[in-house]
Amino acid sequence: MKRRFILLFLLLASIAVQSQDKQLRAYLSYATFDVPGQSAYIETYLAAEAGSLVFKQLDDGQYQAAIGVTMIFMQGDSVRSFAKYELKSPVVANPLETSFGIIDQQRFPLRNGTYQLNLEIADLNNPAQQAFSTTEEITLDFRNEEVQLSAIQLVERFEKSSAESMVTKNGYDLIPLVYAYYPPSMHQLHFYSEVYHADKKFGPLGKFLVSYYIEAFESQNKMQEYLFRKRIDAREVNILLHSIDISQLPSGNYNLAVEVRDQKNELIAINKVFFQRNNPDVTFKLNDITSVNVENTFTGRISSPDTLRLMLRCIAPIATETDRDYAYNLAESSDIHTMQQFLFNFWQNRNSIEPEKAWQRYYAEVKKVIASYSTQTKAGYNTDRGRVYLKYGPPNHIVESYSEPAAYPYEIWHYYTLGIQRNKRFVFVAKDNVTNDFALIHSDAIGELSNYRWQLEVYKRTWDPDNIDATGPDDAFGNKAYDFYKNPR
Repeated sequence: MKRRFILLFLLLASIAVQSQDKQLRAYLSYATFDVPGQSAYIETYLAAEAGSLVFKQLDDGQYQAAIGVTMIFMQGDSVRSFAKYELKSPVVANPLETSFGIIDQQRFPLRNGTYQLNLEIADLNNPAQQAFSTTEEITLDFRNEEVQLSAIQLVERFEKSSAESMVTKNGYDLIPLVYAYYPPSMHQLHFYSEVYHADKKFGPLGKFLVSYYIEAFESQNKMQEYLFRKRIDAREVNILLHSIDISQLPSGNYNLAVEVRDQKNELIAINKVFFQRNNPDVTFKLNDITSVNVENTFTGRISSPDTLRLMLRCIAPIATETDRDYAYNLAESSDIHTMQQFLFNFWQNRNSIEPEKAWQRYYAEVKKVIASYSTQTKAGYNTDRGRVYLKYGPPNHIVESYSEPAAYPYEIWHYYTLGIQRNKRFVFVAKDNVTNDFALIHSDAIGELSNYRWQLEVYKRTWDPDNIDATGPDDAFGNKAYDFYKNPR
């Protein structure tokens, strides 16, 4: 029941009426819901940036863009549901003034099971270019006798509905926030979710506790100022539609979490959704650090500025954006006491009982990446492989390909689980054999760099296609990267 986010960089050249090349930028996310006693469904949210589309002149002299979309839900070789449609933009007088998004929402009733979504999307005013396609695995698993949560739908805005439409749920029109990104101009985070079968667990007259909160994506630490609780009456379907003021939320990567707990405060169900915040006017609160007492603490016993600077710099892979920026600036100073305070506060937030052991365990891993991934110019923890290792731990499997004839040296890391994510991969490439610096060029993990044309980067040593729609090289002897990616071994 996870809500997922896919960023589709559709790099399509075009013959635009604006006489300039276009790069179609489209985004897809989806969520899963249930209708007890009827059917579960997958809801898709598609958005395209109008400014990235080719606008065609109409008979009346105005302009309009059009996107062709095909979605097919497969189980094995069987088609379980599909939609093929044309998505048109609003008509505009000037195709150069198109700073808006085109939003589309679809619902697909489906039974419990795992499906492969095949998505194809194309700019219909640019027929010379091939359609872009991608696949995504989605699972529906709603059970009638258990308290469960739907996905968490991020909402751009909502209002009481006056008539039923595709965006209507339980009396509200919900305009989806497809991008999972909050720029400085957005001060409220709105979300919608549903709790199923609470009446069966707690009784028709019972009550239960719902908590929702924001946590740092990197550390998964709850932010107490963004933690909310509410006791509600148990029903077959309980609707959660809430807003959180994020005007003072610093820039960074976060999860929004929703929990259901019983009367003993025991966790019954939980779901999370990833989002990004850009809020450069909000800075780290120095007062939170200056009040930290480091007397008789492990950081208080460290007086070497070089040691403290190393400790500050090597936490970057697991730090929030705010902590990372502050630590970097602090490492450039000579303020030993503030370094001690910041570092103790950092590790105490991760392990309030044994902060020193938390640091020691982490530093043992830091020494491993320094030994394995350091280059002539970078410490191991500053490399892409070192960052991924320290952030997520050692991968379950690594493909090392250093002598494939047509390719740069590359590695593909496979993680069976990353928190709530399953089967995630990271592709690293070294374009300079001397430095040992393998750069991350693609991952399908949430919050990481995604590039559907990653094979081009691997094989650019010998292959550089004229067709910018190509996602990989033609089949040739020895080209194994895609096979390794899909079937790690």
